[in-house]
Amino acid sequence: MRSSWIGAILLCASVAAVAAPEKMKGVQVGEGGTLSVQEMAVPKPGAGEVLIKVRAAGVNPVDWKVALKRIGQVPGTDVSGVIDSLGDGVTGWKVGDPVLGFARQSGSYAEYAVIPVNALARKPKALTFEEAAGVPIAAETAYRSLHETGGIRKGQTVLIHGAAGGVGSAAVQIAKAAGARVIGTASANNAEFLKSIGVDQVIDYQAQKFEDAVRMSTWY
Repeated sequence: MRSSWIGAILLCASVAAVAAPEKMKGVQVGEGGTLSVQEMAVPKPGAGEVLIKVRAAGVNPVDWKVALKRIGQVPGTDVSGVIDSLGDGVTGWKVGDPVLGFARQSGSYAEYAVIPVNALARKPKALTFEEAAGVPIAAETAYRSLHETGGIRKGQTVLIHGAAGGVGSAAVQIAKAAGARVIGTASANNAEFLKSIGVDQVIDYQAQKFEDAVRMSTWY
């Protein structure tokens, strides 16, 4: 899956389960949206939360769009890492588990981050930590759009615009897993990539109108 992250912040090279220190390095938002690396207290997991040692953090448009609302705080949402400690009442997880999720409250651009268990998932073995950090927002957006809003069903035909992007490529794979036929728009240089992830018909939006191509495809 092509990830939505613009870059990844690598913060730790070891996956060993070591108790968190009292202090950590983290990115802090300053006046005017400036960013700087500061020393700060390691956040503590509350009930129903886990503390993870961050391996990589995704960068999404929403992160810089809300940066000015997080002055004095750590920005970032998408994150992957290894569980360091468990908050009260957490079951089904253990220290050392590799995970990915949303660090909406604590922020993900730091050495440690807190994730509620309802925003946590196990990192697939096939993905690196960097790849996993690009999954949460893109995949959730695509899943909600197709299943919760669109009510996708097997046998349907789905048109996905920007199919080579983060949300688009996630949507392609989710739609295919649901048994749909997928038409995707992208530039010509992304055609082979889209075919490799399951797009049935690729439309080069720079060369033709997608509405004409889709209309013609329904005649056969």
